[in-house]
Amino acid sequence: MIGVAIIGAGIGREHLAGYRALPDQFTVRWLIDLDTARAAEVALGDPSIAIAADIATALADPGVDLVDVCLPPHLHVPVAVQALQAGRHVVLEKPIAPSLAACDILEQAAQAAGRQVFPVFQYRYGPATAALDALIAAGLAGQPQVAALETHWNRGPDYYAVPWRGTWAGERGGAVLGHAIHNHDLLCRYLGAPAAVSATLATRVNPIETEDCAAIAIRFANGALASSSVTLGAAGDQTRLRFVFSQMTATSGDLPYAPAMGQWHFVARDPAGQPAIDAVLAQVAAPHAGFAGYFAAIARALAAAPGDEVTLLDGRRSIELVTAIYAAARSGTEVALPLTVGSELYASWLPPKDR
Repeated sequence: MIGVAIIGAGIGREHLAGYRALPDQFTVRWLIDLDTARAAEVALGDPSIAIAADIATALADPGVDLVDVCLPPHLHVPVAVQALQAGRHVVLEKPIAPSLAACDILEQAAQAAGRQVFPVFQYRYGPATAALDALIAAGLAGQPQVAALETHWNRGPDYYAVPWRGTWAGERGGAVLGHAIHNHDLLCRYLGAPAAVSATLATRVNPIETEDCAAIAIRFANGALASSSVTLGAAGDQTRLRFVFSQMTATSGDLPYAPAMGQWHFVARDPAGQPAIDAVLAQVAAPHAGFAGYFAAIARALAAAPGDEVTLLDGRRSIELVTAIYAAARSGTEVALPLTVGSELYASWLPPKDR
């Protein structure tokens, strides 16, 4: 049984539901929030969950194995390092860090503590991604060719009424960092390592500091190409993903926050191959999805059975892509990856006044 302390009762509410779906693997011992009344409301009166406002209270509990950081982005790295130095594993909400240099700090702290950091990318887990994984494993997909992503959501004044949102100092970035990052993680999971990025960013929807629209082109090391369209000014919240492989095309539905739980279509390029695809799909077992699937993978990793958990390297790759997107947009040129210590914006993509 893995003892958990959730730090932050905002998105922490959804994390708690994920842990509760796995009662044989996790027990949530603490819910920490400066607003203890909100934390108590999220805990639903569960007497097994202690409520407090101070992170140190949870870190003093020897029964806590895993600290789940669900705080505003500017607090992610310092709180994660604090938990690692206290000897705890860490779940870290996206974005894990505001720069590649900060990712290095996380990596060094994790290595020094002998503990793991698990970035939050729950989109990876669900029936649709399990089906795609099975088709790839069966050799029915072929080589990735192109992909198209749409992160078309609606965010207005109510969303940005939270003071830290829409600011470089608080949110550390805009739609590229806080909204499309999940879809970009899926993109890299299936197409591999990005090799070059071009991007145009704009603030067109809300009176905020950060971007709320983006048009991004990505070239991958294996030659595959992808486009990513991002806006926070759509009529509703919709996510669409299409992955075109040499032998098959995979197309998602339009669920915004859990695309892997929607209805996907897997179509063979050669119709003669469709029966084989359908046969594999018929055998795919229904997995834990969303946060429950993500936490189940962590439980396996902590039990020395790693395989499908999200790693710190995955989280760093997401921040590397964000860094390249900001660098490409500001320079108006294609930016090559991987990025190194001397690369532009490696230390920070924030405006100088917010660093």
